[in-house]
Amino acid sequence: MKTNRIMDEIRSTISPEMKQQMEMSVAIANRIYEILEIKGMTQKDLAQRLGKTETEVSRWLSGTHNLTLSTICKISTALGEDIVTVPKMVLEPNMA
Repeated sequence: MKTNRIMDEIRSTISPEMKQQMEMSVAIANRIYEILEIKGMTQKDLAQRLGKTETEVSRWLSGTHNLTLSTICKISTALGEDIVTVPKMVLEPNMA
């Protein structure tokens, strides 16, 4: 497969943290799209529920926007669905 040399160079310089942030941003955007599709909603519908412009929602859903936790919670409430779920874990005491 042919790749873009410049993009390959950029990818090689990205820190693991930045790579994870990019992957999570895309996953969150995909989750929102999935919910919109299941509910038969459009970006415009979501924008109206949030009191935002369709352009702003489109920017959020590009997968490149750094959504705040507050914004994710507002979207979750507007859609009536969880966007991000944090697993509940029971940590065992260190036996060292």
